[in-house]
Amino acid sequence: MAVIKVGIADSNIAKAPDSICTLGLGSCVGVTLFDDVRKIAGMVHVMLPSTELARTSTYKKAKFADSGVPELVDMLVQAGASRTRLKAKMAGGARMFSFEDSAKSIGLRNIEACKEALRKLGIPLVAEDTGGSHGRTIEAFPDTGVLEVRTVSKPIIRI
Repeated sequence: MAVIKVGIADSNIAKAPDSICTLGLGSCVGVTLFDDVRKIAGMVHVMLPSTELARTSTYKKAKFADSGVPELVDMLVQAGASRTRLKAKMAGGARMFSFEDSAKSIGLRNIEACKEALRKLGIPLVAEDTGGSHGRTIEAFPDTGVLEVRTVSKPIIRI
């Protein structure tokens, strides 16, 4: 069993028995999509809510919620997943700095943008561990559909 790594502003897919993980989610959000029948999962590490924040016309789609989530769906469908069976789980979106205005925090904006992208695609969000003020590392297991959320000094959460 291999562990497939997803970097910041990146996405990838894994098929059972492999797992897929991303490290160091602070204000970033990790969105994981599962097809439980085909035992395949995909993950995107979203940094920012919208491509409107892109500084150039060439950018990594995975960096933004509004382009990264749809791109991940396309990757999964190309790999054999069924769009109609996809279910989402996500984690991250923390408010990492006490001076951030909680209503304008990038973490909260990322959470909202990821949920909106899923809603537009008709993909149900079945579980989440978002917000707060702590970083997270997540690992998804396509064979079980479980997303493990690890946080320093806290027990592992399985959603």
